Amino acid sequence: MQIGLMVEGQNGLTWERWIHIIKSAEQLGFPAVYRSDHFYIFGKQEDSLEAYVSFAVAARETKSIRFGPLVTPITFRSPVDLGRMAAQINLLSEGRFILGLGSGWYQPEHDAYGIPFPGLKERFDRLEEGIEVIKALWGEGPASYAGDYYQLNEANCLPKPTEGADTPILIGGAGRKRTLPIAAKYGAEWNCMNLPVAVYRRKLEAVEQSCHALGRDPGSLRRSMASFGLIGHDQGMLDRITEYQMKQVGQSGSPAAYRETMSSRGFITGLTNEVVDQLSEYAELGVAEIQFQHFDYAWDEFPSYLAGELAPRVA
Repeated sequence: MQIGLMVEGQNGLTWERWIHIIKSAEQLGFPAVYRSDHFYIFGKQEDSLEAYVSFAVAARETKSIRFGPLVTPITFRSPVDLGRMAAQINLLSEGRFILGLGSGWYQPEHDAYGIPFPGLKERFDRLEEGIEVIKALWGEGPASYAGDYYQLNEANCLPKPTEGADTPILIGGAGRKRTLPIAAKYGAEWNCMNLPVAVYRRKLEAVEQSCHALGRDPGSLRRSMASFGLIGHDQGMLDRITEYQMKQVGQSGSPAAYRETMSSRGFITGLTNEVVDQLSEYAELGVAEIQFQHFDYAWDEFPSYLAGELAPRVA
């Protein structure tokens, strides 16, 4: 199992810190650094870097790490814009950019910025059409497409990404009705967030069933998971990370009680030995990578711990 890093780009991230994080992550040997694609969430409007500009920066400032959004809501940008930007960042990074897509979920940011937020069915319909548009744009020659929401008329999107229409797309989410079938149909990778092992096992069975229904080998769908891990190498580090997250979400009380609550909701918690035991359960289910949240951008000890102490224990 690999250990990746996840950054919430809307929580006060600055250009200085982003460049420091991606450069440090590469030096530490992380395989991947992902970030969210939001204007803001949970009512806190802070510095929020435009995701795709930050990915262009990552392409130039790093040489080996994979990177991309976990995940981009299909509601934010047209699939034409997404397809063009993704293709060019993919080329700029020599194939290291991964386009992560989802249906979108946080209505207040849409309302604040005047972005339409249709009902759930339409968002998923747009997601599926949007993926088809993107793959058509990445394919050989001019593309035409006639959907309910998106159209192309002999559009030849140049330059194409490194692998053309087969360039990997990651699908984020765990909904059985639409997300998992979409992941099985279009995804090179399926990513979910903070699922307890028992829940993850049920979701995995569902996505494998969707693969079989399509005649696809389930083993060809890479599996990863993002985690708001409350973890550390000693009690002081564990409490610091817990207290920082509690402050971010406006929670009070003891760190131990908060960790117990979050553990029941699928958060990975505890000291290193406990964390290794938990990760082994996901590894047995085929999870190839866990992306741990980097909460405090100014605190380098946490990514150093992940790369230097935790990653070697689960490799």
